[in-house]
Amino acid sequence: MQKIDVTSPAAQSADLVASNIARLKALFPELITEGSKGAAINVDVLKALVGDATVTDTDEKYGLNWHGKRRARQLALTPSTGTLRPCPEESVDWDSTQNLMIEGDNLEVLKLLQKSYAGKVKLIYIDPPYNTGRDFVYPDNFQDSVKNYLELTGQVDGNLKITSNTESGGRFHTEWLNMIYPRLKVARNLLTEDGVIFVSIGDQEVQHLRNVMDEIFGSECFCATAIWEKADSPRNTARQFSEDHDFILVYSRSPEWAPSKLPRTDEANSIYANPDNDPRGEWIAGDPFANKPYSKGNYEIVGPTGRTFAPPPGRFWRVSEERLRELDADGRVWWGPKKDARPSIKRYLTEVADLTPRTLWKKEDVGSNRTSKNELRSLFPDSESFDTPKPTKLILRMLQLATSKDESDIVMDFFAGSGTTGHAVYLANQEDGGDRRFILVQLQEPITDGAFKSISDITKQRLRRAARVIASNTKAALDLGFRAFRLDLSNLRAWRPGSGNLESDLLAHQEHLLPGRSEQDLLYELLLKLGLDLCVPIQQQVIAGKSVHAVGAGVLLACLTESIAANEVEVLAEGIVQWHRQLAPVGEVTCVFRDSAFADDVAKTNMAAILQQHGIQNVRSL
Repeated sequence: MQKIDVTSPAAQSADLVASNIARLKALFPELITEGSKGAAINVDVLKALVGDATVTDTDEKYGLNWHGKRRARQLALTPSTGTLRPCPEESVDWDSTQNLMIEGDNLEVLKLLQKSYAGKVKLIYIDPPYNTGRDFVYPDNFQDSVKNYLELTGQVDGNLKITSNTESGGRFHTEWLNMIYPRLKVARNLLTEDGVIFVSIGDQEVQHLRNVMDEIFGSECFCATAIWEKADSPRNTARQFSEDHDFILVYSRSPEWAPSKLPRTDEANSIYANPDNDPRGEWIAGDPFANKPYSKGNYEIVGPTGRTFAPPPGRFWRVSEERLRELDADGRVWWGPKKDARPSIKRYLTEVADLTPRTLWKKEDVGSNRTSKNELRSLFPDSESFDTPKPTKLILRMLQLATSKDESDIVMDFFAGSGTTGHAVYLANQEDGGDRRFILVQLQEPITDGAFKSISDITKQRLRRAARVIASNTKAALDLGFRAFRLDLSNLRAWRPGSGNLESDLLAHQEHLLPGRSEQDLLYELLLKLGLDLCVPIQQQVIAGKSVHAVGAGVLLACLTESIAANEVEVLAEGIVQWHRQLAPVGEVTCVFRDSAFADDVAKTNMAAILQQHGIQNVRSL
């Protein structure tokens, strides 16, 4: 029995400092550092998180530091100036699918998804550049990252180019760390409380990635480093060692997370046998001894042949003598084929549970590089394979460990590459009838040769082809589609005076929506701004000759037509009110119009007044 004395925590008042530190650590793990008296707050990091420009790097602190780390942290906190433009023509089953394929710079996309998907993603898997010297890099622009991205990918005029990160550049690890840090920082916010992230990485950056993830997720949320056996045969051209494996770092949002058990395999079951024809079936001999002291574990026992057995020095019987005799009488003890061996307690195959996942992932279980290349060749017989694709079986293992078929779990991959993660989600749902969803993000990285213009084109085409193959092999009603979106500048024009003539600048910005943007472009930017799911159901009606959209059963009503005359206001407003009554949405309703559509301020005022008189209080314009 434990005694409570004056020094025991139970005899003292609550430790408010420790409580505050624990709360801050749960919200911002990177705030916590090691001080002279234990856990302490990194004040410089706290200042950076609240936008204090007086942050300095003068104090030495425990952790990984590099040139540009403070700027990388600030970059993660800088709001995006972009939007996601819908591309129905590049999608599959646009009206019904719950899957997303987004083309663009993943850092900007992750920022844009914050309102809609914060705390909703169950599993993140990424396969980022390994920093081998051949990986592309591009500079994140602190002022306008979306414009920077469009220039680099050739979508607008610019002189920037995507280049490789080489060791001769002098900032080999620094450039990579500045790339990965803000992306992981923003991605953490998307995970559910029981969410988990898997990150593939090679020898070049595994130790740095481990330090970065310890800081962002908290070292207590480190789960494992899995070793994936990726090679089928040794590479004899290697100068020193043939590299047979990659690492997969596993971190959870909460330290309480535990993976699901894996079903038993034939290999795991092969160690069971039944040499004595036990009617309970196959078994293995369990160790009768334990390392921990047991009050009834020090005794000697006489076997069937008269031989005496006792525990080795420092060990103890696992059960009492009485219990061991009961098990023996029930045929659950094995004394060896000649009845003169030490007793072993049988463990029956029919009584063992599923398997706790191990950290060594063998190619026989999860596939290899050869497996993944063959998968791509079957889908793209006339194209060259990716250099480092991942097999779908590898992602399926992660889906087994971290998702449920019954909960519509969201799976994200923001370094989507050839689209293996989306393909694996299709396969997992086909296998167990699940309803998992995916969000893929891939940079429009140009391809200089071949049938495709960019990596993201391959991603989308793989999803289409994989879906056709799966559909031909099943009669189940599966979601084998995706909604395609593309990162672009916001539909809302930013104030950028540049002519030197204030009057002309004002006239140029009189229309504050970018030209050429459709109603659908504006509608989906509204979803992002209001934090609605990009796959939320959207209904449409024509009222007074104008298209009106009802999002989420009427939580958002939007009429984004380009022109509303004064004599159209009343009939349009009454039609919206009537539809709103039919929908009967729960909670506050927002109604949005294009500001420049109204003939004048009187028309706009009348529209708002009519809607508010009928209970639609939140009326806005773009």
